[in-house]
Amino acid sequence: MNASVESAIAALPLPAEWQWQVVVRPRRRTLGIEVAEDGALLFAVPADAEPAAVADAVRARLPRLAAEVRRRETRAGPPVKELVSGASFAYLGRRYRLRVLPDGGARKVRLQHGWLELPRTGTRPEGAQLLTDWYQTRGSRWLTARAIPLAMRAGVRPAAVEARELGERWGLCRSDGRIALHWALMQLPPALLDVVLVHELVHLKTGGHGAAFRRAMRVALPDVEVLERLFAEAEPTLWRGAVG
Repeated sequence: MNASVESAIAALPLPAEWQWQVVVRPRRRTLGIEVAEDGALLFAVPADAEPAAVADAVRARLPRLAAEVRRRETRAGPPVKELVSGASFAYLGRRYRLRVLPDGGARKVRLQHGWLELPRTGTRPEGAQLLTDWYQTRGSRWLTARAIPLAMRAGVRPAAVEARELGERWGLCRSDGRIALHWALMQLPPALLDVVLVHELVHLKTGGHGAAFRRAMRVALPDVEVLERLFAEAEPTLWRGAVG
């Protein structure tokens, strides 16, 4: 079956320079497409996938895949921050200046009078960890409240919503109804953060990314196409914890 699916995809008008492969994942029920950091494509298919159906699904996504491949091939490495007073950090689309506190001060990051205050630490990675912990704690509270009206629009009830470290993923929907978003997304304006939040909420009732999924996304977020384009432009600029 794997070879048949590969042949069906190979017959599509894919750019000759694209690197791609097909993997069979028996637990999947629908096609999954992953775009690696270097632009390589991975088509994950269920064991009983119909080659023609897979080809149709890939063909429908070609414009968006082309844009994503180009973006990943050309973007620079992730931003690196200097943990010095005056450095700029974003939270929910607003910019705050960092203020490094002297030794002996508070041990937690906090927003104070328009400044993002960071206790002085022994090493830069320790400082970065304090900041990421702050994004996760504060972000989880914000996401929990933000998800309530969006979940109502999507017709779902998540068990929990939190911000945490997800590696290369921006969002995660678990089978137990728990949703997680990458803490780095908390730097975005709320409208762009909603793109990922609604995406995962819709996955609570709709698998895959086909027509039913897109309809549900538009119901919960009518201007989703515009917001997705803006998100794609903003995503490479997000700080993900690298310090220099």
